[in-house]
Amino acid sequence: MPEDYRRYLRPDVVSKLSGMEIKARLVVEGFIAGLHKSPYHGFSVEFAEHRQYMPGDPLRNVDWKVYAKTDRYFIKEFEEETNLKAYILLDVSGSMGYGSNGVNKLEYSCYLSAALSYLMLKQRDSVGLVLFDQRIKTYIPPKSALRSHLHVILRELDKLQPSQTTNISSALHQMAERIKRRGLIILISDLFDDSEKVINGLKHFRHKKHEVIVFHVLDPKERTFAFPELAIFKDLETGEELMTSPWQIRKEYAQRFKELVDKYTFQCRESLIDYVLLDTSVPFDYALFSYLSKRQRLG
Repeated sequence: MPEDYRRYLRPDVVSKLSGMEIKARLVVEGFIAGLHKSPYHGFSVEFAEHRQYMPGDPLRNVDWKVYAKTDRYFIKEFEEETNLKAYILLDVSGSMGYGSNGVNKLEYSCYLSAALSYLMLKQRDSVGLVLFDQRIKTYIPPKSALRSHLHVILRELDKLQPSQTTNISSALHQMAERIKRRGLIILISDLFDDSEKVINGLKHFRHKKHEVIVFHVLDPKERTFAFPELAIFKDLETGEELMTSPWQIRKEYAQRFKELVDKYTFQCRESLIDYVLLDTSVPFDYALFSYLSKRQRLG
């Protein structure tokens, strides 16, 4: 793998990830070694072959169509699959290009995506990558081959540039209809869009029985509004500019920001969605390990 493909997966992070894992809290489809719960009771969903019924085999696994044709009992056997299919939905819209402290939100999110991809593949799960702005731009289907598939994901992350306007809910609804098998959905975005529509998109996944994690990635100045006395603000997606005195609106901004975070926190909790607010001033590996440790403690 060329060296520049590795820039989003640092050796020190790989070393720290060796002791971490993401266990699915909710029922997912697939089965390997009991890491995740499965609704298939020890069988995965990929049919392999029949074998003759043996005393003690569960009757639910008998192929009754074969019995009707042959008057003999056969059991359906299946190939073991990966525990879980995970989909990383990464926002690559223009607003993700903002950064005030050396790393912009998209770069930070790429580091996070690379680490999560490695972690999922290391534990023999499948992971896919979906890049979107106002539409789905790239879809890399989930696979579980650690070296080759990780290469594909890192190569895609390496060439990313922030692009157009955002339509998060459209991408969420499209993917919710596209993904048929229950799994883990990981949204990484600054969530700069209509919050009601975003929440409805997230609930669409829950309606389809997926487990959902939301990483809300923001720059520290977007959280504190700590800008100079007089500033010109430019919309990175539309190009629109506005001059204002930040101190005049900082209090109201802080209140609206708190209301937004509270809304996401409450709505996600109500729908059993993990909501994680991340600040790009905090090293991504520290933030990720803190979240994973908390997730493991809570079970």
